[in-house]
Amino acid sequence: MSDLPARSETGFDHALYARFPTTGPRPDGEVEELERIWCAPRGWQYLSAVNNNYVGLFYVGTAFLFFLLAGILALGMRVQLAAPLMEFLPQDTYNQFFTMHGTVMMFLFAVPMVEAIGVMLLPQMLAARDLPFPRLSAYAFWAYFVGGLLFFCSLFVGLAPDGGWFMYPPLTSTAYSPGINTDFWLLGIGFIEISAIAGAIEIIVGVLRTRAPGMTLSRMPMFAWAMLVFAVMIVIAFPSVILATLLLELERAFNWPFFDPTRGGDPLLWQHLFWFFGHPEVYIIFLPAAGLMSMMVAAIARTELVGYRLNVLALVATGFISFGVWAHHMFATGMPRVSTGYFSAASMAVSLPAGVQVFCWIATLAAGKVRWTVPALFVVGGLLVFVMGGVTGVMVGMVPFDWQAHDTYFIVAHLHYVLIGGMVFPMFGAFYFWFGVQSRKALSERVGRWVFWLMFAGLHITFLPMHLTGMMGMPRRVYTYLPGRGIDLLNLVSTVGAFVLAAGVVLFVIDLARKFRFSAEESAGNIYGGGTLEWLPTGLYSTRSIPVVTSRQPLWDDPDLARNVEEGRYFLPGSATGLRETIITSPVNAEPQYLQIMPGPSPYPFAAAVFTAFFFLALTVQAYAFSAFSGVVATASMLRWLWETDRPIRQTEADVGAGIVLPIAITGPSSHGWWALNTLLVVMGMIVFMAIFSYLYLYGIHPEVWIAPPALPETGGITALLAGAFGLAWLSRLRLARSPAGVFPGQAPWLLAALGAAALVAATWIDWTGWRAAGLDPAASGQGATVFALVSFQACTVAIAAIMALYLGYRSGRGLLQGPASVTLDVVARFIGFVALQGLTITLVVRLFPGG
Repeated sequence: MSDLPARSETGFDHALYARFPTTGPRPDGEVEELERIWCAPRGWQYLSAVNNNYVGLFYVGTAFLFFLLAGILALGMRVQLAAPLMEFLPQDTYNQFFTMHGTVMMFLFAVPMVEAIGVMLLPQMLAARDLPFPRLSAYAFWAYFVGGLLFFCSLFVGLAPDGGWFMYPPLTSTAYSPGINTDFWLLGIGFIEISAIAGAIEIIVGVLRTRAPGMTLSRMPMFAWAMLVFAVMIVIAFPSVILATLLLELERAFNWPFFDPTRGGDPLLWQHLFWFFGHPEVYIIFLPAAGLMSMMVAAIARTELVGYRLNVLALVATGFISFGVWAHHMFATGMPRVSTGYFSAASMAVSLPAGVQVFCWIATLAAGKVRWTVPALFVVGGLLVFVMGGVTGVMVGMVPFDWQAHDTYFIVAHLHYVLIGGMVFPMFGAFYFWFGVQSRKALSERVGRWVFWLMFAGLHITFLPMHLTGMMGMPRRVYTYLPGRGIDLLNLVSTVGAFVLAAGVVLFVIDLARKFRFSAEESAGNIYGGGTLEWLPTGLYSTRSIPVVTSRQPLWDDPDLARNVEEGRYFLPGSATGLRETIITSPVNAEPQYLQIMPGPSPYPFAAAVFTAFFFLALTVQAYAFSAFSGVVATASMLRWLWETDRPIRQTEADVGAGIVLPIAITGPSSHGWWALNTLLVVMGMIVFMAIFSYLYLYGIHPEVWIAPPALPETGGITALLAGAFGLAWLSRLRLARSPAGVFPGQAPWLLAALGAAALVAATWIDWTGWRAAGLDPAASGQGATVFALVSFQACTVAIAAIMALYLGYRSGRGLLQGPASVTLDVVARFIGFVALQGLTITLVVRLFPGG
């Protein structure tokens, strides 16, 4: 503990750590009480379970199911391409197959899988009871599960999307795709991304605020660092694709010409928005897998990871640089030379931090003594495959070469080498390595070696020849080809290789079915000798007590740690309040700050997720009445699940062990709710930022049709109303903060917040009707479309603020708004303030450009 001061800036005395581990016998009944509080679900209770043990397992299983389904689609495509002029799949069906294969792999497997592994492992790695918002995790899973299955089932009724997983307009406009196939993709993927963002918020707050005491940022497991960067990247990147899908759906449904160049739109705007998400998406997938690799490498070599800090810097640098490489995918669109030069250089730069990680892994393996277990095979095999994919990535980052290889099978080969080596092989290695966390039996080492070699061989047999077929001119996304072009044998070899790869996956599934026996209390254990906290003895309540962490590999450095934790000699040996709890610690030094009371099982996250999925599905098939009904039920379910999460608690402090007393349920910048709301506001801010980028981009492309309306809506009145809403929200928090502790301050705080929401509604109404009166038509030009899109988004957030204000009023009417702090009021007031600032930004931008 020498690297920590005696007393930190938060006031926590680190000398109190010396009280642990405690000595003497523990009180009777502590374990029984924990088991009663964190009880296992039965029957229909599985639908209401929120424990990360169950939600994480459901998540991983569903993501793996989509991996298998996408693989079956790939086999169908390879049969069609095994020989020239094959008639296994009709052209339309083939287009649906390759669109669904790419979409499912990227959106329904890769990102959800690494997020699922995080939900399952992070609480144990951080020695937390659970992640801070377990009901949000449950909602994110069920939304993904229901929405993903409904989306995939469109394939069986001939309504699957067929425009490619990237959905480029004008191919996906109503002129070329008049059916609802494309709408299934746009609304379905947009909805699934909401689930991913919900999971990312959970992970950011969980990693930063629920670490075990003493687990400073420099002692975090590499997987926790990787998941933190991963989640931040989701928060920044995914709003762009959500906006893109909304804009294209608005164009298809209401004829607003965002991507129609004849009316002031531009199809390249879609590519900018999509690839701003799409290129970081590759690293969003890779970075968590790299974190798993770093942890497995250390255990395999039985030595600490070489270059820990370099690896952390590489993770952060990869995340940062990846956002400057989106036009790497647009070299063939006729971009200016300055732009292509910049993005080509950035494409080279982003490979450097990945190279740092690769050399750190090699150095770690060289420094230790490698045990050639199945995880070791997948780690080394994945490393080789990823490096091969990285080399071809540098090649396509060179503009002249990219012009030749663009949209050929060379790109298909490059993409699969990167994703399989960088994510799929580490994932299978992780399955074997961490299988003992959830199952009473371990997977077979003997069968696992067959799995690895079949997959490793099948990968190269499948995709290595594609480099040649691409260089010989075979284009992507064609359902057949003519004989006599020298690519017949190569395609047949690739098809054989695909079935070899599939055989390895099938063998893994068979072994999984034979050996997996779920148990939250009894497991196969630490088979491969890992040194981090997920290998502590666990139950449904995670660790028996939350330890003090003094190193990066605590189980290696303290042989007695597991026994002391199991005997309850650290923080929270029992329940301090009789409810589910975990300790919230400071973001940097992980100093205990307060005790969080966690919500328990509830059916409402499940109901909210199901009806959210129905809401989007009904929009797709134009069943607007049922869509509205589903939206109301989903909203009511969300409010009901939140009702008991801010309940007044008479107990204000709790003894968390060894006489250390922490406060309960605080508000403000130190609370985990404050961090979650700020993360959500970043998501909303990114949507507005990308929408303003779209507005200014179209303004720069078509200045000749971008005109100032003859009469702008009232600017002064709108600005005054928005400023007033911000001030009223601030005053509502101030009014509550000045009330005595535990005393109901009357209706004043709620009335101030409600007036702020009313001011937002009035400002939005004046703005909308004003633009209509000014003669701006959203269907006439890209200018009108983007202006009304911005105002529409503001209107949606204002509607949410109004619902939140009504919810706050109901709680106030029940006497639940007690001073001097309320999480609900804090969230509602700050949300209203943010929406007011967002409205001011939109109001100024659409009036300054082009001016009037």
